[in-house]
Amino acid sequence: MSHLMPTYSRLPVTFSHGEGAWLWDNQGNRYLDAISGIAVCNLGHTHPAVTQAVCEQAKQLVHTSNLYRIERQEQLGDALTAAAGMDKAFFCNSGTEANEAAIKLARLYGHKKGLALPTIVVMENSFHGRTMAALTATGNEKIKVGFGPMLDGFVRIPYNDRQAAQQVFADHDNIVAVLVEPVQGEGGVLPADPTWLAQLHQLCQANDALLMFDEVQTGLGRTGKLFAFQHLNFLPDVVTLAKGLGNGFPIGAMLTHGKAAEVFAPGNHGTTFGGNPLACAAGLAVIHTLKAQPEYIENATKLGNYIQAEFTKHLAGLSGVKVIRGLGLMIGIQLDRDCPELVKTALTQHQLLINVTRGDTIRLLPPLIMTQAQADQLIAGVSEIIRDFLNTNA
Repeated sequence: MSHLMPTYSRLPVTFSHGEGAWLWDNQGNRYLDAISGIAVCNLGHTHPAVTQAVCEQAKQLVHTSNLYRIERQEQLGDALTAAAGMDKAFFCNSGTEANEAAIKLARLYGHKKGLALPTIVVMENSFHGRTMAALTATGNEKIKVGFGPMLDGFVRIPYNDRQAAQQVFADHDNIVAVLVEPVQGEGGVLPADPTWLAQLHQLCQANDALLMFDEVQTGLGRTGKLFAFQHLNFLPDVVTLAKGLGNGFPIGAMLTHGKAAEVFAPGNHGTTFGGNPLACAAGLAVIHTLKAQPEYIENATKLGNYIQAEFTKHLAGLSGVKVIRGLGLMIGIQLDRDCPELVKTALTQHQLLINVTRGDTIRLLPPLIMTQAQADQLIAGVSEIIRDFLNTNA
């Protein structure tokens, strides 16, 4: 009997080791990983550069705390801000923590302007984490059940709705920030309309509010750019990162630009483990690898387009397939009915690791190092289980 709290309904497999896009279970069976630890292992499993960096750093120094200067943290801060065109970096341990930091920063920004209730605009169908502020910002009501009351200071609008964006600023004079995912991952792999994001940027500028991009899932090459906002022609004020930043080692970051970079002062925020030498060594290895081997990020665009096109061919004529969408190696296949059982079917019948989110959308997040041959295996297996599922449940 397990003594673990039952916070997950785990699949019946235990993995012992991995390499690249492959994982092996403790029975020696090999699986193709098309979820990358939920957009974490962008460079695949046990990437040599990350493994070497973590091992070497672990032999030297793991932790001191932020009471002292940390050389690796300063190096990673320099590398990230230079790559993103941002000014300052704060390091933590997860995406939720990064979003909590952004929410606190936005509130402090508002209080410094004299606002009694600084308000943040958030989106329907969004996901920002499971701590209280991040949970309040999240647009999934099911995961909030039993944890109310939520926090004040948030107002929600529909994703990709230009009229609603205009109206919310007209209706509220205390908006201090907009928090948005450039692609809603947990929400079904929904890319934002670039013109809508540009509108949000203009509205924030006109109303002295911060535009905050949650790039926890989209960052570090997944969308075909190092950061998803680099598909656009403007800088957000705040960007949150995690997942792919450590390629499996826990690390999160909040990057700030312009006026947002001047909000926090000593004592305003903190972390015990965040930005420790070991985590930052992993982050540096990831950044240096992506910059030294740009073909990885290029592959996100090339292979992502290929996978979407091939699924369109393989699934043509199936009335139960509503839409195939995505950006780079974030791909969603939405069906006309819930399909969570396909995760176990893919695992047990095809040795494929996939994910189903929001109930009806197959979410694929392959590593950036996936080959076309591996992609073909993924496409064939997923197409087969979708056909069988729709025929059986017609």
